[in-house]
Amino acid sequence: MPRTHRSRSLRLAALATALLAAAATGCNAAAKDDGSSSGAKNGGPSFTLVTPDPVGQNEFLKLAVDGLKTAAKAHDGSQKVYQSSDPASQQQNVQAAVDAAPDVVVLIGFEFADTVAQQAEAHPEQQFLVIDACTKKTYANVSCAVFREHEGVYLAGAEAGLLSESGKVGAVDVLDTPQFRRYSDPFAAGAEKVAPKTTASTRFVGGQSPFDDSARAKEQANSLLVKGADQIMAAAAAGNYGVFEAAEAKKAYAYGVDVNQCTAAPGTVVDNVIKKTDVAVQEGIEQVLKGKAGKTVSYGLKEGGISLTGLEDGVESSKCVIAEHKDVLKKVEALRDQIVSGELTVDDPAAK
Repeated sequence: MPRTHRSRSLRLAALATALLAAAATGCNAAAKDDGSSSGAKNGGPSFTLVTPDPVGQNEFLKLAVDGLKTAAKAHDGSQKVYQSSDPASQQQNVQAAVDAAPDVVVLIGFEFADTVAQQAEAHPEQQFLVIDACTKKTYANVSCAVFREHEGVYLAGAEAGLLSESGKVGAVDVLDTPQFRRYSDPFAAGAEKVAPKTTASTRFVGGQSPFDDSARAKEQANSLLVKGADQIMAAAAAGNYGVFEAAEAKKAYAYGVDVNQCTAAPGTVVDNVIKKTDVAVQEGIEQVLKGKAGKTVSYGLKEGGISLTGLEDGVESSKCVIAEHKDVLKKVEALRDQIVSGELTVDDPAAK
């Protein structure tokens, strides 16, 4: 989920602590992946990835691992993954990664912004790549990749507006913060763009474990469904499955995030806002190796870092409902082209 750039407010810091403390890990020790490529023996470059949570079934993190492996293979190098389980293991894993002195240390998420800043100052020769976030200060040895998720969410909202029969759409978001509103406000804006009479509402999961609470997410989805919403943006992380269950039970429709989640609820999930973490990792490592470190790259529709499943190859076999609505996809493609050309600008809630 969201990204950037951002300075980590106390609110986000509290969020990270609550989320990570609730993660299902089984232990607090740092966890290390044993999978290193044989390229290390040939003197190729080495890359280390540190995650904020166990990879498990987290598709966003799985894509990052895929990107790391692809980069290692492309450069006949080696790769290693450290999976964290809580704030303590995050710190341990970053330190272990730095001590090993790979060519690039890759970190995923805002949880690492402050730690990377400290490490970058202490180890100016070590190259860091931060995905989905960045440090407050610019460092010559810190590269960042951030995403403009709101552009893809806007297109999903347009699909919802075109497909809604009730004229009511909604979103289930994790928290009421500018960063996470990137997954709800643009959804409403996209729907209203194509169907001006559409009304939109947002519900927030909140609670002690906002990223991993399917029950609360399902409750919030039901509160929208009861009021007539028939298209719901699911931006509740692991809680998305609760949203899908609620929508399926009411014969309504939902939208996923990060990867193709249509397979989790065929006939219910219309489309997904795809966030290509693997591309960001691969291209970020490539830039560092080319000596172009210390920059922040923003990925949106234009760069191909954000997309919809419906706009990608293979949509016919995606199990997404949108595959049955070619007419809708044509209209959404036109909106995408307008955004890419700069003719249409999508408001970014995090920039306000």
